[in-house]
Amino acid sequence: MKVDGVVQDNADYGSTVQTLIDIQTELKSQYKQTEDAANQLKTLLDGFRSNLENVENLTSCCFNLPVIYAITPTYQRPVQKAELTRLSHTFRLIPNFYWIIVEDNQSPTNLIANLLKNSKLNYTHLVAPTPTSWKRKLKEPKWKKPRGVAQRNTALKWLRENRNRSSDCGVIYFADDDNTYDLQLFNEMRFIKKVGVWPVGLVGGLMVERPIIDAASGKVIGWNSHWRPERDFPIDMAGFAVNLPFLLSKPEAEFSFNVERGFQESSLLSQLVALDELEPRANNCTKVYVWHTRTEEANLNDEKALRRQGKRSDENIEV
Repeated sequence: MKVDGVVQDNADYGSTVQTLIDIQTELKSQYKQTEDAANQLKTLLDGFRSNLENVENLTSCCFNLPVIYAITPTYQRPVQKAELTRLSHTFRLIPNFYWIIVEDNQSPTNLIANLLKNSKLNYTHLVAPTPTSWKRKLKEPKWKKPRGVAQRNTALKWLRENRNRSSDCGVIYFADDDNTYDLQLFNEMRFIKKVGVWPVGLVGGLMVERPIIDAASGKVIGWNSHWRPERDFPIDMAGFAVNLPFLLSKPEAEFSFNVERGFQESSLLSQLVALDELEPRANNCTKVYVWHTRTEEANLNDEKALRRQGKRSDENIEV
């Protein structure tokens, strides 16, 4: 019986050992799973930390970027809201950006005020009516009289009154609402020292109007313009930008009604720089990042017929 007891004790001991081994194996397995989960969590935390640092670096970088001040003259017409909506969606993708919209109107309109509010951009909303003698008459060609003169000058006046030459860094760009802009254009202009220039597509009767660069010096020596090439600066409004402190150092520089048709750009630039002071951008003026596109005028013949009947399709709705 004693022998049998010993055998029984040994059997119980073996069973207990096996149970302990099984428990140990299970604990090791659970530990391994926990360790793997901890490593995964660490990887996630490291990723979050890295992303946070990237965001902080980007934020710091953005806050240190010179501000781009885009000046856009605008006037009431059927496609006005459509043009400005499209333009605002481009501008929302640009860091450190400030939009100055100037209406050709006696007072601000709700349409522009609401559009700017909804754009989430930093902006200033101004008005500057074109003098009656310079307004285009019915059926008068668009090119007959200069457009945007009073509005652009009003924006420049606002900058001179609200920005400081010694403490505010930035660049001024005259961004008309009917052009098409590649985002790279704004990277090109941000660090110009005086006046930067680049090609403009679909303007002046050409596929591209661009500065001609001297290969040896890297300086602008002329343009390929065909329309009035004798201009001092035969360039489109979309083809240049001006350093903000530099422009503020030229308090008299502005646009004028009293210049020949098509000479607005040349008139302003002649007050700022000489030809050899221009700074070529866009890979030495070999890339096109802005196009002088124009929206087709809307066909509203049926709308006119409706209004002759005292009706309208846009009753109580903003278009």
